[in-house]
Amino acid sequence: MEKSNQQIQLNVEKHEDYDDDGNKQAKLRVLGGKAGLIISILAIAMSLFHLYTGLFGVFESILQRSAHLGFALMLVFAIYKPASKAAKSKSIPWYDWLLILTSGLIYSYFVFNATDIAARMTYIEPLSGLQIGLAIVGGLILIEATRRVIGNVLVIIIALFLLYGIFGDKLPGPIAHGGFDLQWITDHLFFTTTGVFSTPLGVSATFIFLFILFGKFLEVSGAGQFFIDLSVSAMGKYRGGPAKVAVVASAIMGTISGSAVANTVTTGAFTIPMMKKTGYKGHFAGAVESVASTGGQITPPIMGASAFIIASYLGVPYIEIAIAAIIPAVLFYISVFMQVDLRAKRIGLHGLNKENLESTWSVFKKGFIFFLPLIVIVVMLAGGSSPMRAGLFAIGATILVGIINRIAKMDFKPIVKALDLGARASLETAIACAAAGLIVGVIGFTGIGLQFSSLIISLAGGVLLITLVLTAITSIILGMGLPTVAAYIVQVPLTIPALIELGVSPLAAHFFVFYFASISAITPPVALAAFAASGIAGSDPMKTSLSALKLGIAAFIVPFIFVYGEQLLLVGSPGDIILATVTAIIGIIGVAAAVEGWVLRNAFWYERILLFIGSIIMIMTGIWTDLIGIVILAGIYLLQRFYRKDLLTGI
Repeated sequence: MEKSNQQIQLNVEKHEDYDDDGNKQAKLRVLGGKAGLIISILAIAMSLFHLYTGLFGVFESILQRSAHLGFALMLVFAIYKPASKAAKSKSIPWYDWLLILTSGLIYSYFVFNATDIAARMTYIEPLSGLQIGLAIVGGLILIEATRRVIGNVLVIIIALFLLYGIFGDKLPGPIAHGGFDLQWITDHLFFTTTGVFSTPLGVSATFIFLFILFGKFLEVSGAGQFFIDLSVSAMGKYRGGPAKVAVVASAIMGTISGSAVANTVTTGAFTIPMMKKTGYKGHFAGAVESVASTGGQITPPIMGASAFIIASYLGVPYIEIAIAAIIPAVLFYISVFMQVDLRAKRIGLHGLNKENLESTWSVFKKGFIFFLPLIVIVVMLAGGSSPMRAGLFAIGATILVGIINRIAKMDFKPIVKALDLGARASLETAIACAAAGLIVGVIGFTGIGLQFSSLIISLAGGVLLITLVLTAITSIILGMGLPTVAAYIVQVPLTIPALIELGVSPLAAHFFVFYFASISAITPPVALAAFAASGIAGSDPMKTSLSALKLGIAAFIVPFIFVYGEQLLLVGSPGDIILATVTAIIGIIGVAAAVEGWVLRNAFWYERILLFIGSIIMIMTGIWTDLIGIVILAGIYLLQRFYRKDLLTGI
């Protein structure tokens, strides 16, 4: 196992051109000296601010959110270069110092005047010239930070919406609005909680930050290494073991990190070379890792940032969102796991040599205590505690575990490092939520959201299935250029009302959009997680992403199913839920077999088609669909059993 650990470290070092959020290091400065110390102090201060509010309660909305955003903007201009090839990667140029200072001053105004801003009569009491100026400059600074952290796609979308908000009254037809002056627009976007300081930024400034910080404490405590070692010892000996290690380890790590790309390059640095060594082709190895890592965003108990925002929009406890996500996540990983297993069987792969593997029990005994923080989260959320309180106690449990466990050396230095890394890791989410607030704000005061929803329904002819397809395509396209959280937030006022109007429950509608925004990370032509994995695997990026598309097929099917039958979201009677879950599991195994073309032998083309059709029917809720599906699947099984042939082919 020591050799395995050394190999992990070696592989991570080889791919250290990625940061903790999966971004190319070319975007980032590596600061040292006094500048590095100042920025680290600023990052630690940001973490301490959120720990303080977690302990003693959050401040008034605009104060909490503006402080969070102010910290984030200052760190962005210190850490992120204006361009990937910009000079001075080891120092901060004067213009970025100016942006840091300006960000601090502008958002400090909102911090120190939050009470007065909340008390004023919005839209009636006029803004001063200073307030309008602060809002405009603050908005421009936020857009520049968005360009550096998220990229040009979101900036273009923001620009289009802002232009529509300013000049939309001059447009022809039904998309025109009544017209709004500059004061009205700045009032709505910056001096209320319906624009930049809206719900998404509020969730980022409370729940999400503490869970990101919790992930960093787990990282420095050695928990990540333990989970990988445990996965290797538990799954490595089985057929196609390294790929199964990737599925299990990435599922665990992905739900903690919340970033598909970050998880891909972290665990993939170990699992991808191991998969290739045992016989998997590079494109398939990269696909397995990227798909398993992407699934972490939809897997309880943490599920990345978007799940907290879903809970806030629906006004329900977060634990309800986590519980509803259990069955879809299980189906997703069963599909991936079975495809990996069938591929290994089809090409005759074996597991790792048992003699080189430490026993699962031995590994578990060394680090079982690392499960304590996750147990704390689940128990507290189930007991009705707020996500903030659960995250705070989980951090405390992680520190305690790190102190008493011999694997980790949790003392003052690692704690400080976690505080520093946690703030830096939160920047993408904070900026995405604030920037999305500009879009959501414009949608709110122009009413374009309702018009867009009506347009979708009209294009679909009022047919729910076509509306779902259009919504899925929109979510995937947005997700290709935006982080999951931003893609989801933008969709909330645009497409979710259309789904709800056609009879979809709010829970299913939000989950549907969230799922397709998440899986954009493995959807060509811009599959960021798959592309990152291909860099490690040395494979063709497009071939890797196409393989990932096949492996992640469950994530494209299941959302449609739970829209028509919410039993898969654990809504309904126990009997209906159990029946729907069992038949869905059988169906998803059938889908995996159809995709891989193997049941008991290589499947002929017509067998694969029948397998796929029967499996989809089986996944659909309803007694008659279940009966039809089981007849088709049983027929294929019996056909293969009685006419079994070993038709091994190349891949």
